[in-house]
Amino acid sequence: MGMWIGRNRKARVTYGFDEIALVPGEVTINPNEVDTSFKIPRPDGSFIALKIPIIASAMDGVTDVRFCIEMGKLGGLGVINLEGVQTRYANPSDVLDQIVKAGKEDVTKLIQKFYTEPIKEELIARRVEELKAAGVLAAVSSIPQKAERFGCIAQEAGADLFVVQSTVSTVKHISTEYKSLDLADFCRKMRIPVIIGNTVTYNVTEQLMGCGVAGVLVGVGPGAACTSRGVLGLGVPQVTATVDCAAARDYFHKITGRYIPIITDGGMSKGGDVCKALACGSDAVMVGSAFARAQEAPGKGNHWGMATPHANLPRGTRIKVGVTGSLKQILYGPATVDDGSQNLIGAITTCMGSVGAATIREFQETEIIIAPSIKTEGKLFQTVQSVGMGTR
Repeated sequence: MGMWIGRNRKARVTYGFDEIALVPGEVTINPNEVDTSFKIPRPDGSFIALKIPIIASAMDGVTDVRFCIEMGKLGGLGVINLEGVQTRYANPSDVLDQIVKAGKEDVTKLIQKFYTEPIKEELIARRVEELKAAGVLAAVSSIPQKAERFGCIAQEAGADLFVVQSTVSTVKHISTEYKSLDLADFCRKMRIPVIIGNTVTYNVTEQLMGCGVAGVLVGVGPGAACTSRGVLGLGVPQVTATVDCAAARDYFHKITGRYIPIITDGGMSKGGDVCKALACGSDAVMVGSAFARAQEAPGKGNHWGMATPHANLPRGTRIKVGVTGSLKQILYGPATVDDGSQNLIGAITTCMGSVGAATIREFQETEIIIAPSIKTEGKLFQTVQSVGMGTR
């Protein structure tokens, strides 16, 4: 499998969202009658049930308590970064304002400075309690090295879901400088679901699922504000990564009877990308830049990668996406822009209806074709005028 790239070395051909298309079905369904729900398994065998298969990324320019409350009321889920400004500062508004206003030459250094402020454990509990007081699910995220301590605090405060997230996640992490997270032991101790990420391969996905996780995040470096692919050279295009990890999920389900969802994370800014991710086998998606455009987002039309504050090797940048409408508009419309960045749920339900899929599981069986010209064929005027599909 693969192609020769030189003497004695082969490489696989892989695909991203712009290189494939979904084929309409032989039967179509009324978009109002399809089921977009998404379930996350709990350790006790019950489920967290979401109306829509979309999660907002734990990025400081995207989610805060206010945003997550609105996201929860609209049927989705927002995740708060426990190592961001929300837990370093009791009132992070001024910090966020300075990051937003900084020039591009100074912004990375400024972000690094703000993120040297110690994390205050009492703020972890406070953020969770604020979410619960509003009657929505509380989901929070940390890196593996902080997961045991922060997971315990968040769980005791009433959190519903804990996300362990790093640039690359594996079950076997070797280090002599610090204690590695024993993921299986951590999942056994936690009374709430644990989602782990990120990965892009079949074998690692299967190994992570064997540790008792409730979900696996798929994607290394595709996010709009992430620079890991440029800084480290790491990554697999999201279509191939999703298909590979979905195959691992299906095999794991076959041999264990446990269905562990995979969540494509990053690289999707428009409805068509989300539809393709789901059709490629994902059970849900995690999105950042699309929600950074919401009026409720704390970054005021800006957001930055989770690894941007790294003291020695930043792997993210601040990008400006602008504010285009409310979170409700971005999720449900009515869309007032023509580029597919609003009414994401409308895009999903319409696409599901067009391929004849009544559920997400059926949507995962959609016929897919390799179509590198799908976004440019017949779109010359849009491209020249930078409208519709001619925008980036």
